[in-house]
Amino acid sequence: MLGILLRLLSFLGFIFVTAAAQNPPPYRPSEMILINCGASSDDASGDGRLWSGDVQSKFCPFNSQTSPASEAYQQDQSVDRVPYMTARIIHSKLTCTFPVLPGPKFIRLYFYPDTYSDLSASESFFTVTANNYTLLSNYSAYLAVSANKNQTGPYIFKEFIVTVWDNQELKLTFTPSPSSFAFINGIEIVSTPNGLYTRDMNNPYTLVNSDLNTAFQFDNATSLETVIRLNVGGQNVNDTGMFRTWREDSKYIFGGAYGTAHKWRDDVTIKYTKDTPAYTAPPAVYITKRSMGPEPRVNLNYNLTWHFPVDSGFKYLVRLHFCETDNFITDINQRVFFIFINNVTAEIEADVFHWSGGRDIPVYKDYVIDVPEGSPSNQDLWLALHPNIHSNPTYADAILNGIEIFKLNKSDGNLAGPNLELVVVPGPPEQRPNLEGRTRKESSHVVVIVGAVVGVVFAFALILYFSVYRPKSKAKDKSSILLFSYTSSCATIALPLPTDLCRKFTIAEIRAATRNFDDQTVIGSGGFGTVYKGYIESGSIPVAIKRLALSSKQGIREFHTEIEMLSKLRHLHLVSLIGYCDDQGEMILVYEYIPHGNLQDHLYKTKNPPLPWKQRLQICIGAARGLHYLHTGAKHSIIHRDVKSSNILLDRNWVAKVSDFGLSKTGPTGDGQTHVSTVVRGSFGYLDPEYYRRQQLTEKSDVYSFGVVLFEVLCARPPVVSSLPKEEVILVDWARKCYRRGALDQIIDPRLKGDIAAVSLNKFGEIADYCLRDTATERPTMGDAVWSLEFALQLQETAEKFVNGGDVFSESQIGSSVTQEVTTTDDDELFTLSGGPMSDSRSTVSTGEGSASNKLILSGTVFSQIMNPQGR
Repeated sequence: MLGILLRLLSFLGFIFVTAAAQNPPPYRPSEMILINCGASSDDASGDGRLWSGDVQSKFCPFNSQTSPASEAYQQDQSVDRVPYMTARIIHSKLTCTFPVLPGPKFIRLYFYPDTYSDLSASESFFTVTANNYTLLSNYSAYLAVSANKNQTGPYIFKEFIVTVWDNQELKLTFTPSPSSFAFINGIEIVSTPNGLYTRDMNNPYTLVNSDLNTAFQFDNATSLETVIRLNVGGQNVNDTGMFRTWREDSKYIFGGAYGTAHKWRDDVTIKYTKDTPAYTAPPAVYITKRSMGPEPRVNLNYNLTWHFPVDSGFKYLVRLHFCETDNFITDINQRVFFIFINNVTAEIEADVFHWSGGRDIPVYKDYVIDVPEGSPSNQDLWLALHPNIHSNPTYADAILNGIEIFKLNKSDGNLAGPNLELVVVPGPPEQRPNLEGRTRKESSHVVVIVGAVVGVVFAFALILYFSVYRPKSKAKDKSSILLFSYTSSCATIALPLPTDLCRKFTIAEIRAATRNFDDQTVIGSGGFGTVYKGYIESGSIPVAIKRLALSSKQGIREFHTEIEMLSKLRHLHLVSLIGYCDDQGEMILVYEYIPHGNLQDHLYKTKNPPLPWKQRLQICIGAARGLHYLHTGAKHSIIHRDVKSSNILLDRNWVAKVSDFGLSKTGPTGDGQTHVSTVVRGSFGYLDPEYYRRQQLTEKSDVYSFGVVLFEVLCARPPVVSSLPKEEVILVDWARKCYRRGALDQIIDPRLKGDIAAVSLNKFGEIADYCLRDTATERPTMGDAVWSLEFALQLQETAEKFVNGGDVFSESQIGSSVTQEVTTTDDDELFTLSGGPMSDSRSTVSTGEGSASNKLILSGTVFSQIMNPQGR
């Protein structure tokens, strides 16, 4: 009887332990400090937590003179009242001291950039330190919110993890930048479990690099900043205990590759383990997930990809959370996939069932990735998953449940990156209202004015859209697009200019903007000279500053040409000139800053991730629109004369912008004039041979150079490579020969293999071939090139739709489908769309998959737009 009783007690104990493991109690932090800055009394936030008003704060020496309390001027409907509607305005250095227990702490700083005490948060720049660590440096919450409004809304909170040592207090110091002020809405300090994000020396992290995955170690002496925390496939969730915010992930997915989101399931109970305790991530993270989908053929033709903005010059901890909850996964080697981080293979055989030991058991994997110093300072960190069919898994699929990314401090304790950049920013000082002492009535007037300006810009954008997308004739283009060539206000989409031609800077302003031409601010160089990244307007506006080099073959003529041309031209796809400097013998041009550099930097001889095919098409279309505007959008046409991939810049949203107008010429001015007689200028490999022979310049010379760029984009190689076999040295000759014999697919960028639908590739080759005709009159206009490139894009998108449906269609069927998708009553436009003015009878493209004439072959020929061949 006693034995039976003992066995019964043992069985009950096992049930109790198992239940406790599956339903563990929430983590209870030993310390939680919540300060609602500027509030006079305690109040509860939306999650039910009680925040202390700071009027009688025992932690921070606030006073009404140097750090007065204030209320936000207005409350956005998406913003919680606590802790965002009150703030402390800090005019001089202030330190808050928190006598906390030793151990790692979450430090969360809450900001709502509004107007406080007649001071605009757009004028606020400050530094925050925690003990020996710099958390924020010359930080602007206004810029951070403006740059990330789609992800975060009109507020932002910054989260850090800092360890407090024995006999040490946590000191949080706010230091306003010169002639500025700091503000803070809320301060939160929460203790975290030891070892949550750190490891002992016997269990190092995996450092992902280009050679091999090596060991990397950091411990509690390293502080972290949370870059992102995502509940992949699920909704926003706050976990209990540490109150971490897990956001939904769809805004960070690259392209349209959403895969399949698996929502909450009541029939799943997460079985936490010693290696993955309950506080690692809440059940909502491990139950929801995102997979690639049920169709293996589709899955093999794309990557499930996310991208996240990060600061260069730091190492990052990437934590990926996994849990197999599907009933059909019962053993190892059933779902195996690659993990790529920043174009590097982090895992070859990721098998969640094998890692965790079973179904419904969570597991996480940590990787450290180094993002080296470079330009731009704000880059994207890429994460991609792809099935590994070489392991012969049962299912060609990949899954992910959660993502956490943390920035690691540098050796000097610095965690602070540069301020994020705006696409639309305030104008120069003479145009900007003085915010000091501004009344709320004036503030409301500014809101009305800004709204009106935005409305006007939006209206102009619509006009531009229809004028570029629907070109009827050159005369019609001029009448409509001329609305964007006005010079009375010199307003641009990217950066506003003064009312004269463009702003004139002093050399002192330029030196201040570039830290006296510090080498660390250099972001490039060219025929004109060195290009620096600088900041104007008290450091709030990033710009590109091009300084003429003494050794340059260019000079005052190119300098004046650039100013004259760009100050008169305003277009979404032309780089914007902000101003110039001709002080003390210097010749300097100041442009809007373009974060992603030039197109060439993303094609070859680069460490940047390869551009997917559809993105390359969109970039080509944007550049073609910019050139089309030059040729048709002003009183007299403008010939660029130096079209090349390095003169096509890519902004933060990957919008193409034509740049470098130092060699530009005004085109024929009428009276029967068909060309401009001038000496030959341009870049080797891109020169129009007819212009070279006759020294007669026309708009079609730009068309020829653009055709070279098209093949450069397709093949990812320079126009001339002398080390190649003789017939391949000149890209134009080699590519046109391959196109005409139906072998263009054999010389495309290898990273695009399978990414391009045969019909889209055929149309693209046709466009490039026509642009490169020896006789200028046989070449299309840039308007025709825009249309045909858009048609190539539509062919690609339609082909992807058919592939996702699992069918095989002929090229003519796809072209017919594209035509039917566009409703128009203009016969000429319908003809252009369904074939284009450059169409000929050629419709056969070899795909390397046997006979593929007129067919769209599923296996290997079509990749989804969202294919990002990272690490492949």
